[in-house]
Amino acid sequence: MPEVDEFSFLPAQADDLGLDIPSVERVQLTLPDGRTLSGLRWGDAPPEVTLLHGAGLNAHTWDTTLLHLGVPALALDLPGHGDSSWRDDAAYVARVLAPDVAIALEAWTEGPQTLVGHSLGGLTAVAVAASRPELVASLVVVDITPGVDPSAGPAQIRAFFAGPTDWASRDELVDRALSFGLGGTRDAAERGVFLNSRVRADGRVEWKHHFAHLAAAAANAGADATTPDAVRAVLSSTGWDDVAGVSAPITLIRGERGFVTAADADQFVERVPGAAVRVLPTGHNAQEEDPAALADIIRDAAAPA
Repeated sequence: MPEVDEFSFLPAQADDLGLDIPSVERVQLTLPDGRTLSGLRWGDAPPEVTLLHGAGLNAHTWDTTLLHLGVPALALDLPGHGDSSWRDDAAYVARVLAPDVAIALEAWTEGPQTLVGHSLGGLTAVAVAASRPELVASLVVVDITPGVDPSAGPAQIRAFFAGPTDWASRDELVDRALSFGLGGTRDAAERGVFLNSRVRADGRVEWKHHFAHLAAAAANAGADATTPDAVRAVLSSTGWDDVAGVSAPITLIRGERGFVTAADADQFVERVPGAAVRVLPTGHNAQEEDPAALADIIRDAAAPA
């Protein structure tokens, strides 16, 4: 794989869409306990939209969505992911992550945000909106609710991340992803692997996110790697009380082949009568499968009432 940087893929993505690339820069801050929180700032004006990715992903999962959206935005690397520090306690749960997100919003934005969260990021966005309502103008939750089965998700993805923790090269990791039926084309898999891995000082390649290492440790210890405690905690850390405590307008997006079923969505509306529900013809990762339609929904949610 040729030497590239994290922004090298954007020109081809924008060209395929017939869109211009706005300015994009990596930003980071030091949290009170010394950990680093990192993210991507899109555009020259203060962000209007802030986006939180799901477990095992990073801020770049929103790249194509943000190219379509075309507004100033902030995409965060949640703790334990991307260029943000891992947590020593592995407490990657929404209520623990929410204060870090609030610090980022205070540092990098200048007004209430349309806060968009996918999966773990969706639960975290709910926790932020419930605990810091002054920071959130509207909330978009992508394919997650507190009622989702904590063992949900494709078995091949869970098994993939429970495998080895390092490899000789990124090409080796791309081959592994493709062998599991992940990543789509080889070009797409190379982009995803590059943006979600790093080369260590010893020359070995490892995932940037902590979850792969936690899943591998559980498998090596003889635990059930398909439902590690850390994954269960991710999906059980935000309850219906948090959702009910959100005062901002809420839009729930579910993928037809995603984690949130029609019954889950009905339960969400019963709990939050004013919530809007939108359905996309995608799986769980709507931001990668139908970024244009997702951008349209985010734009609608961000529009003044």
